[in-house]
Amino acid sequence: MTTHYDSDFYGWSQEQADLLRARNFNELDTENLLEEIEAMGRSEQRGLESRLQVLFIHLLKFQYQSECQSRSWKLTIEEQRRKSMRVLSNNPSLKNKLTLIIEEAYGDAVIGAERETNIKRAVFPKSCPWTFDEIMDNNFYPD
Repeated sequence: MTTHYDSDFYGWSQEQADLLRARNFNELDTENLLEEIEAMGRSEQRGLESRLQVLFIHLLKFQYQSECQSRSWKLTIEEQRRKSMRVLSNNPSLKNKLTLIIEEAYGDAVIGAERETNIKRAVFPKSCPWTFDEIMDNNFYPD
């Protein structure tokens, strides 16, 4: 049975796994396998970026709407810290890309914070004002 990558992804993936187990390397769909492996890596990076974006939105809200601080915000901050650290512990080589990931996540977070607070984005710092250690410190909440 030969399944096609574009028409039956599940069947194709199972077939490729069977070929790998049988060590039939010459029958593998190498081009699409490589594409999928790279996509899995990008997915992990996007997952971390997404977690950091939510974390940054709540840190910005915490700092710039201090009168509205809530238990819910603190719990979201705590949750996103834990999930971010879990992604990093499962994918330690992402640490090499942290500067870019933080930059991207923070840029998106400023837009999200403007949407959620109605504070113009020009009020927020243009780049992330916190160190990675502060971001991940369970005792850190911006003033």
